[in-house]
Amino acid sequence: MSDYPRNAAPAIDPAKLDKLAEVAIKVGLQLAPGQDLVMTSSVAALPLARRITEHAYKAGAGLVTCLVNDDEMTLARFRHGAEAGFDRAAGWLYDGMAKAFGEGAARLAVRSDNPMLLANEDPAKVSRANKANSIAYQPALEKITGFDINWTIVAYPDAAWAKLVFPNDEEDVAVAKLANAIFSASRVDVADPVANWQAHNAALRSRTQWLNGKNFHSLHYTGPGTDLTIGLADGHEWKGGASNAKNGITCNPNIPTEEVFTTPHARRVEGRVRSTKPLSYQGTLIDDIEVRFEAGRIVEAKASRGETVLQKVLDTDEGARRLGEVALVPHSSPISKSGLLFYNTLFDENAASHIALGQCYSDCFVNGASLSAEEIAARGGNKSLIHIDWMIGSGEIDIDGLDAQGNRTPVMRNGEWA
Repeated sequence: MSDYPRNAAPAIDPAKLDKLAEVAIKVGLQLAPGQDLVMTSSVAALPLARRITEHAYKAGAGLVTCLVNDDEMTLARFRHGAEAGFDRAAGWLYDGMAKAFGEGAARLAVRSDNPMLLANEDPAKVSRANKANSIAYQPALEKITGFDINWTIVAYPDAAWAKLVFPNDEEDVAVAKLANAIFSASRVDVADPVANWQAHNAALRSRTQWLNGKNFHSLHYTGPGTDLTIGLADGHEWKGGASNAKNGITCNPNIPTEEVFTTPHARRVEGRVRSTKPLSYQGTLIDDIEVRFEAGRIVEAKASRGETVLQKVLDTDEGARRLGEVALVPHSSPISKSGLLFYNTLFDENAASHIALGQCYSDCFVNGASLSAEEIAARGGNKSLIHIDWMIGSGEIDIDGLDAQGNRTPVMRNGEWA
């Protein structure tokens, strides 16, 4: 008899879980009738994946394919796998995903990862496996970062993750608390989540319209440990909330989301910046990150915890030391106000303004859909195997927008919109 979870834990409100599944399809993806869906999920998150599948077919999905991963199988690889195996990845699988996306399938990821799963494993093996996986995933990832398709990410409260966020509670209590935090952040704890998301998207759109109207040349950040100037890519465009994919479908790539974001110029970043929240990356907590940029490239980097992993990430490829995204989030965002550290970038990035190392989004250019890879690079867009967000915003950070002549406009003061 199978012992995987057929139903959600009793601590998880089934009605809200069903609303989250509905939002994933109707808001996150806006799945089109007849459109196929490729979904990934952990074994622990199958209760949500099943509900998503049901709502997908109710919305007229063509074929829903779910790829499932398991923590115990992942650990078995790192503890017993052959040494040479850590430089390999299932390229055939990602080639298949890329083919599905090329034929119009939507993409949905259900995140429920134990952030510390690989914390006690050999960091060299973790780094090698991640790099091999990133290389193999590139054909599929390019369809996602280029917004060729509608895609989204949602989360499910795995017990191991819940205990990390609420270490002093019994497991069922921790799961219930994390579930409620996910439902609140994902805006499904209201009577009409779809209408709530429509209003939220409108508010984010007003921010992007103001920023695009200003057409800043760069942003200047100041605060404790931070004096950083981020040049913005030539012809950049601010996005936030709902975005139009090249297939004509409007999607919300992240559930939840509080950010407005654009593409920085990969060769025009100067100064120092300090992280304001820990980064949970592939089972390692990287804390107190401090880096210095010259001509867009990180030339110094340190961290009080996880520095070895940070250095390996920066050495992934040439683009790993440059920025691919800059995002603005008010310090008073609902996720920030919760006071929780989720150890999950999907949530923590929506608690603070942040930057991302690595690959840029071609969608964040005016007429980005028509630009070639060479044109994106010429305008300052970065290319890399990685895309890793980390938080640099807080209630002590000020941000100014600078035009081409150096004239300043306040954008944020003490972490809030100015």
